[in-house]
Amino acid sequence: MTSTDVLVDGYDRIREAVHDATRKLSDDQLAFRVDAQANSIAWLVWHLTRVQDDHLAGAAGSEQVWFTEGWRDRFELPFDDLDIGYGHSSDQVAQVRADAELLLGYHDSVHEQTVSYLGGLTDADLDEVIDADWTPPVTRGVRLVSVLADGLQHAGQASFVRGVVERG
Repeated sequence: MTSTDVLVDGYDRIREAVHDATRKLSDDQLAFRVDAQANSIAWLVWHLTRVQDDHLAGAAGSEQVWFTEGWRDRFELPFDDLDIGYGHSSDQVAQVRADAELLLGYHDSVHEQTVSYLGGLTDADLDEVIDADWTPPVTRGVRLVSVLADGLQHAGQASFVRGVVERG
């Protein structure tokens, strides 16, 4: 197994968790929040997918599928074009309403681009510094693992909220 095989496996796990947390839920269930300050499943899935799309496109030097495949227009959100959800207020979280088909369609498109990108990387590519603004500078490998860890955490949070919805 190569380093990129390990990364692909990790991103596949995000996709699986996103599908498990989202499938067969109504729009209202996807928008449910445990309390007024909590994140909904819809927001969590949208956010983790936006982060993956943004950060991996940056690492690859490519365009985000948010723009190239028209997802920005399909979601019809009142945010800046480049908004990925970081630092959103409670009111902004509440504005992310989407059905499972839209959320999963966007996530699957980003996942497909991610896997395609990862498949072309070598171990040497993972050592390349892609962001020197941090101490220590961030390598491509560190960025990919950071996005992977963030995605798994948010997918787990979405799964938790789904459990609350199903028991509620």
